[in-house]
Amino acid sequence: MLDQPSVGRDAVVSLREITGETVMTICKLSDTMPEEQTKMVAPNAVSIAQAHFSENAWFRAIYADDTPVGFIMLWDDPEKGEYFLWRLMVTAEHQRKGYGRRAIGQLVDYVRTRPGATELKASYVPMEGGPKGFYHKLGFEETGEVSHGEHVIRLPLT
Repeated sequence: MLDQPSVGRDAVVSLREITGETVMTICKLSDTMPEEQTKMVAPNAVSIAQAHFSENAWFRAIYADDTPVGFIMLWDDPEKGEYFLWRLMVTAEHQRKGYGRRAIGQLVDYVRTRPGATELKASYVPMEGGPKGFYHKLGFEETGEVSHGEHVIRLPLT
């Protein structure tokens, strides 16, 4: 477990670029995930590696005040006007504090500035304890699509 200062629900949430100085800390955040959640999201190290080999990855660390609490990654394809929440993770000790919701809000604000953006898509693993309810509370709707065993959802931006 990482030794992190305690931050409350009222912390300022920000999305920050990952640097050479912060990459190990952000990678180690995955070590704090409960085993059942590791089946729903790839480790941050894998996500960061994938991002570096993709022309369409936009990724950031999620901070609450100055404490790193998670990771978010977007498939960003302005040529096609396609935007997909590729990864989202918040450490176990910082879940249910509103950080994920606020991080997605900031991601949505970013996507709205992108060419041709009319929706943000995402997907989730349909399992007990999964994020389906979380996404639905944010306004995501089922598309009826299933991709690689995950249910595809969309958030209209218009």
